[in-house]
Amino acid sequence: MRSTILLAMPIRDTIYPLIKSRTLFSIASIALAMGVYALLPLLKEYSSYKDIGDTPSDLHAALSLVLGWLLVFRTNAAYARWWEARTLWGSLINCSRNLAIKIQEFFPDLSQEERRFLSRHLSEFPRALTCHLRKVPYDGPIFRGATPTHVPLAISQDIYRWISNRLSNKAFDRDLLRILDCETAKLMDICGACERIAKTPMVRSYRIFARQCIFLFLFTLPWGLVQDFMAWTLPLTIVVSYFMVGMEIVAEHVEEPFGFDEDDLDLEGMSATIANSVEEIFYRNRRELSEPSEEDQG
Repeated sequence: MRSTILLAMPIRDTIYPLIKSRTLFSIASIALAMGVYALLPLLKEYSSYKDIGDTPSDLHAALSLVLGWLLVFRTNAAYARWWEARTLWGSLINCSRNLAIKIQEFFPDLSQEERRFLSRHLSEFPRALTCHLRKVPYDGPIFRGATPTHVPLAISQDIYRWISNRLSNKAFDRDLLRILDCETAKLMDICGACERIAKTPMVRSYRIFARQCIFLFLFTLPWGLVQDFMAWTLPLTIVVSYFMVGMEIVAEHVEEPFGFDEDDLDLEGMSATIANSVEEIFYRNRRELSEPSEEDQG
């Protein structure tokens, strides 16, 4: 049984993703196209023009080292953007939970309308932020009339307005205001940080430079390998092209973490997590208070 599992792992982790993943399938297609291109220097070696167009293989060994450093830096920079975005959304989950808990415990006399208002606004904030970052229209239930230009900002302002009205109806408690403001202000802090990532792409000149280096390297690669490797030039070209092109394409997808690609963040899933947590915080205690305990039933 164990040997069967170990045998299935290479298929699951190497072959199956090539079929299922659109990104890896595109990379594999480009690598196969480079393999077809590698037929040209291979056919030349069996013709009368075999001494034309050959380049030393040592030259590509030196270029591969420089290009490797360039791709590593490119990939690390892209992944840093993705990880920062994930960290920000993790903070948004914690911030939403903390704000809901503090309001629930500091205002035990919340009316049903207030609970519905706060639960809806805190639940819709991540969904509105998702639409804002993806530049798609927000069609949520909060704004029935004209939708604001910046929906997350309007939701945050509504929450602040509720806090202001609540505190004005009782003895003004500055300590309570600071506690609530600590969490509420994080909503727009996270929104602004996400906007910075979304509106500040990688430097275009650097991206073009990296692609030019990859193209030049792969274009000349089979001509440098063919003298030493002959028929092995085809599989070597395919493998090297797969990883070189793959690093660039994956970096391009990862550096924009808020889109719809398979490597982008699961914003819908995290938004659903926030909505479920907020609803549980605001309505669980009321259900527990309304349901009789076993002692009461006895």
